[in-house]
Amino acid sequence: MIPRFGEMPRAGRRYRLRPGAYAILLRDDRILLTHQTCPVPDYQLPGGGVEAGESLTAALHREVFEETGWTIGGLLGFGVFRRYCDMPEYDMQAEKLCHVWVGRPILRRGRPTEPGHSACWFTPAEALQRITDPGARHFLRRFLRG
Repeated sequence: MIPRFGEMPRAGRRYRLRPGAYAILLRDDRILLTHQTCPVPDYQLPGGGVEAGESLTAALHREVFEETGWTIGGLLGFGVFRRYCDMPEYDMQAEKLCHVWVGRPILRRGRPTEPGHSACWFTPAEALQRITDPGARHFLRRFLRG
């Protein structure tokens, strides 16, 4: 069974399945997060939605690069969670199916190309405090416990 985090689906709402790929990225005892300024300021695991015809890992590589400017490697699947949410930037309600990997940042190739995003490095404890998504926080906590 895939665990669900966050709000319950609301009766009468139509949710569109939105697969996503996210990564816990550790380098030199620091966790790489992305800071997103819109629609509300938020720290997140780098990653995002899978486009039509794109594999989960291709989406993960693309999204991490767009949001942080880093290339990544050494990816290992770590888990999956589900959450229901409004996505005003896409004008939809989503059933997000969030696939989480563990990996490492390899090379910073430039600044993030995704508007409103920036790459941020934190200690594991700081990263746990800053991530607002309860599913992402759960998986980061689980990773840090070994």
